[in-house]
Amino acid sequence: MALRITVIGAGPGGYTAAFDAAKRGAEVTLVESKWLGGTCLNCGCIPTKTLKSSAEVLENIRRAAEFGVKNEGTPSVDMPAVIARKRKVTETLCGGLEKSCAKLKVKVVMGRGQVVSASLVKVTMPDGSVQDVEGDRVIIATGSNVLNLPSMPVDGKYILSSDDALELDHLPARLVIVGGGVVGTELAFIFRTFGSEVTIVEGQNRLLPVPSVDEEMSRLLLREARKKGIKVELARTVNSTKVEDGKVYADLGPSPFLAPELVPASAKKPATLEADCIFMTIGRVANSNGLGLAEAGIATDKRGYITVNDHLETSVPGVYAIGDILGPARIMLAHMASAEAHVAVANIFGASETPNYDVVPSGIFSSPEIGDVGLTEAQARDKGFDVITSEFQFRELGKAQAMGELPGVFKLVADKASGRLLGAHFAGAHATDLIAECVLALQMGATVADIAGTIHAHPTLAEGVMEAAANMAE
Repeated sequence: MALRITVIGAGPGGYTAAFDAAKRGAEVTLVESKWLGGTCLNCGCIPTKTLKSSAEVLENIRRAAEFGVKNEGTPSVDMPAVIARKRKVTETLCGGLEKSCAKLKVKVVMGRGQVVSASLVKVTMPDGSVQDVEGDRVIIATGSNVLNLPSMPVDGKYILSSDDALELDHLPARLVIVGGGVVGTELAFIFRTFGSEVTIVEGQNRLLPVPSVDEEMSRLLLREARKKGIKVELARTVNSTKVEDGKVYADLGPSPFLAPELVPASAKKPATLEADCIFMTIGRVANSNGLGLAEAGIATDKRGYITVNDHLETSVPGVYAIGDILGPARIMLAHMASAEAHVAVANIFGASETPNYDVVPSGIFSSPEIGDVGLTEAQARDKGFDVITSEFQFRELGKAQAMGELPGVFKLVADKASGRLLGAHFAGAHATDLIAECVLALQMGATVADIAGTIHAHPTLAEGVMEAAANMAE
């Protein structure tokens, strides 16, 4: 008899697990409360990149004269059309998932799943009825939701979540983005290109205050943001908001997350920002409502994220968890959820695999883009490595000059004694694609000499990786 596996959540982790298990011969039921594709496909990765593509087209049209192309008239963004295209892209990809489910005979049940045990999941259907799904194993992949704060209650009109921002069918003249992390930064560049006046408020003392992002990339992005007219308020937080006469006002104060000596005097002065709307992009929370974790005996941490062992099994034997529901103690990225899916399914079928969290690329779709993998320079030093670094500027590449994409840098981090690559951090055009070479290099334990000795096509942006490696290998 085929192994019966119930997967709760149809995002990148969930549908990958379902497809993998089905290909191995399991009888799979995929339970989803809202939409196939989850956050990534419907209100995350894909929608933001679709909007960014519209912003890039608009920017290229505005720059047409630089390339000897005449452009009559003034280009502008048509927000309803942008949103319509975004929805079409999402619908196309969702349709592809539906076809894959049908092809692999994955049974899709639309409803909210509650784990009772490894052998039973109760699903509350849209009409309120409850359906029992029996099986042998369960994989929880319900992901995360946007975080809201009482001081800035999301109303969908003046104070918007990142989900709301991706459905905005008009262009706000003045926009405040609370949070200078990945989502906030991406939205800032998109809406600035569309024509909004944008101010980012970030509680830390740099943009992209993410451990995996090298501080040099943060400095470069801050410089480029200001060049594009994006205002950035670092070391500040929003203490309160109010809506009055069709505008929203945000009162700023010094960040409580930094030691007083790290807060500049300018950030200690009270200030009020007036805007048409505020985007809240301050973090995520576990999507665990109604899952019945406590009742089933599934352990969580103090923030409600599920805890698992090295093989992704929860405290209840036969119940596994993957993706964002594991929280920031792991890596909350769509491709990591997919990788964890393969590990969990393999272990259900008798393997003893563990996810590799040391070689996980990250792509940030700001302007310029940022791609990174492995250790930052600071992380490598903290781990005791005798570190050597090398950089190569985008503007030194013939392809970058031809494209008119000059801002950017390739930075490699390596162990001085062995030359082994420890990390790679790129900022510039197509950095999110270019990082893949160094992901493979790290996976294989390559040295910078290996990269420098690999012939790269000319003229390409990828030559910058080779040049940075060659500078280090000399």
